[in-house]
Parts: sequence; structure tokens; C-alpha cells
Amino acid sequence: MERPAVVAGTFYPGSAQALTGMLEEFVNPGELKKDCVAVVSPHAGYVFSGRVAGATYSKINIPSRIIILAPNHTREGRVVSLYPGEAWHTPLGRVPIDTGLNTLLLQGCDFVEEDDRAHMREHSAEVQVPFLQHLRPDIKISVLVIATQDFEMLSALGSAVAGAVKSAGEKVLIVASSDMTHFESQEVAGEQDKLAISRIEAMDPQGLLETVISRGISMCGVAPVTAALAAALELGAKSAKLVMYETSGDVTGDMSSVVGYAGIIIE
Repeated sequence: MERPAVVAGTFYPGSAQALTGMLEEFVNPGELKKDCVAVVSPHAGYVFSGRVAGATYSKINIPSRIIILAPNHTREGRVVSLYPGEAWHTPLGRVPIDTGLNTLLLQGCDFVEEDDRAHMREHSAEVQVPFLQHLRPDIKISVLVIATQDFEMLSALGSAVAGAVKSAGEKVLIVASSDMTHFESQEVAGEQDKLAISRIEAMDPQGLLETVISRGISMCGVAPVTAALAAALELGAKSAKLVMYETSGDVTGDMSSVVGYAGIIIE
């Protein structure tokens, strides 16, 4: 079983040439790069969030092994669905699934289950892959789609991710896929997102989840980011830094109803 490029031609260009051209507009090969434990990257259409994603990925050394944590927009599949097939496809080519990391994740958490249903129409993990491919063509990925906001479960998942990274025997990057506030004014989105970003920068996974829930912040990937922060702490990460924040309004000029995008490096 191999997953096709479901949102190619909608969220990003459907041809390799056009996609490469767009990615080259967003990434900066000359940027000074650093090793990191995890990143937070947005997952909207590239026209809207590509600058933020590109700026974030441009600043890090990307290893060949990647764990992608993504939210479940479709409400299909398990509480935590691990893609069980052999590969994903994008217009840039075939990306193998990291079966070694998959095995470690299944062994490390009893509610991580192999299930392809949550992945087949989910865009939030897919849009990360072309950026990673473009900057590191030999990547292998392990992809988890998360459908819970229970902190104990997300903490346990983070521990399983950290355990898999420790057992992998080589560098692994954790990618948490999330957009920020949805369909509020530019002013409200900025205020709400500042609260959430401050909890990420404080390396406070529980505080992030509680802030998002209590303040009604429509951050769709709060669960992946919470789990990624928990994993990063267990792996010894000390800091998180905002690389770039924009909204769809910065692209369209319509500030009345925007979606926020944040790129964050955790090291």
C-alpha cells in the first residue's frame, strides 16, 4: 500500500517543475542551519503558509529520518493512527515509510495503532513532505495522525516518540503540523496566537493545551504540538524559538477573517 499525493494540485502545485519552483521561492539554501529536536510548521495551502514553512525549514539541518505528528481533520481512523503502508508519493517522488520507527512507536505506546483511514484524505501531514523532500531528498517518514486532546495520552505519546528517537540510533526530526487561530480578525488572531506561542516558547506542553482549550483558541494542531513538546523535553530540549508568524491576511490583504501560521524551532 502506497499513499498517493492527495492534495497535490490544490494545496500545492501538482507538477514537479511547478512545485520545485514554488519551494525555491520559499526556502533559503544559504541560511545558517542548526540541529534541532523538533519544529512546528503550518499546513495550509502554500500560497498562504509557504513563506512561514519555508523560513522554518531553511534554518534547520534535516536528517534523513522524520516523525510527522499531524492533527485529524477528517475524524476518521483511530485515536492515534500510524500510517502502515510502504511509501507516500508527492510530485517530487516516492518517500519510503520508516518501518523501523513505526515498529518502535507501536511498541512504545499501546494506543498507537496502524490505520490508513485517518491518512487517506488528511492534508496536514502531506503538505510537510515536499518541503522535507526538497531540502533532503533521501528522507524516510513515520506519520502519526492524532485525534485526542487528552493531556495524559498526549504526554504518553510524546514519551513514546522520544523513546523511538532514542532507540533509532541516529538523528530523527520531529515535525508537529499545526495552523494557529482560524477565521478571526487579524487583531484577535494575533492576540490569541501570542498566548499559545508563549506557552510553546516556555516549553510548557500542559500549559499550551490548557491555554488553547480555556481561551477557545482554534489552533487545529495543538495535540501534535503538545506531544512534540513532551517528546522534546524528554529528549533534552531546552528552548523553543519563533522563526516567523504570519496570517492569511498578510497574503490576501483581507484582515477581517484570517488564519494564523507559526514556524517554531525546538532545540
